[in-house]
Amino acid sequence: MSLLPRTTSVKPGEKFDVIIVGLGPAAYGAALYSARYMLKTLVIGETPGGQLTEAGIVDDYLGLIEIQASDMIKVFNKHIEKYEVPVLLDIVEKIENRGDEFVVKTKRKGEFKADSVILGIGVKRRKLGVPGEQEFAGRGISYCSVCDAPLFKNRVVAVIGGGDSALEGAEILSSYSTKVYLIHRRDTFKGQQPIYVETVKKKPNVEFVLNSVVKEIKGDKVVKQVVVENLKTGEIKELNVNGVFIEIGFDPPTDFAKSNGIETDTNGYIKVDEWMRTSVPGVFAAGDCTSAWLGFRQVITAVAQGAVAATSAYRYVTEKKGKK
Repeated sequence: MSLLPRTTSVKPGEKFDVIIVGLGPAAYGAALYSARYMLKTLVIGETPGGQLTEAGIVDDYLGLIEIQASDMIKVFNKHIEKYEVPVLLDIVEKIENRGDEFVVKTKRKGEFKADSVILGIGVKRRKLGVPGEQEFAGRGISYCSVCDAPLFKNRVVAVIGGGDSALEGAEILSSYSTKVYLIHRRDTFKGQQPIYVETVKKKPNVEFVLNSVVKEIKGDKVVKQVVVENLKTGEIKELNVNGVFIEIGFDPPTDFAKSNGIETDTNGYIKVDEWMRTSVPGVFAAGDCTSAWLGFRQVITAVAQGAVAATSAYRYVTEKKGKK
């Protein structure tokens, strides 16, 4: 099975019941259910798997035990190939609402039409931008403590960040790992839930490394050390670790949503109701890009929300065709 989905020839200007924007887990979930609802479906996305491509082993998706993320993407591709869902590897630049239909404009392949649109465009992880980060992604570097903590049982790890996700990650990891370094560039934490700070401080195997930043991540085949600089003293030291958890936040697709007239919440995530309906009738959204992620970014929840969005799109398209 290929990591890339089987792309099917589609013609610019072609009309679909639903166009799904994105190629992460939410988009795959939406594609599967749209196809099963017998909707004429097109998926347009840039990177098969989305943020899943940055993961290593995934062991929190029911039925797929300790699967490599790349193999999980192949399984997702295979499933939508069964239903002959066309996939276009391209970038959506604009979605125009023309009253009776939507026009989805891509960067390379032109325009496509649809009665409804599902957005599964995810969020962008904030990166440290230090040497070794890209090299060891999925080989000791993780961006999700909740997802990968069990993989580091009886290991030494470092968590980088100062928000709620970093504190929660340190607390979870303390139950698995023998030692947890919590590295933060300030001496106070910006988390919205102060109880996390007090909880983590009580953990005997958590060591706070404050007023410090990571300068480099080193290793051979896997992570071995993080190089840390104290911003006040200038001291540089190496910490021997088996894993590094980068928890410094995400950037939601605020600009994309606003440029297409879709309402966002106060944090910039696409605002949806329980049926994944956005502020624009006929446009639905699912996964990490939405206000429904609830502080819990997981493959299993993204796929589920994609299925809900597809169900809503099916009802919308069916009602629309019934009126015609």
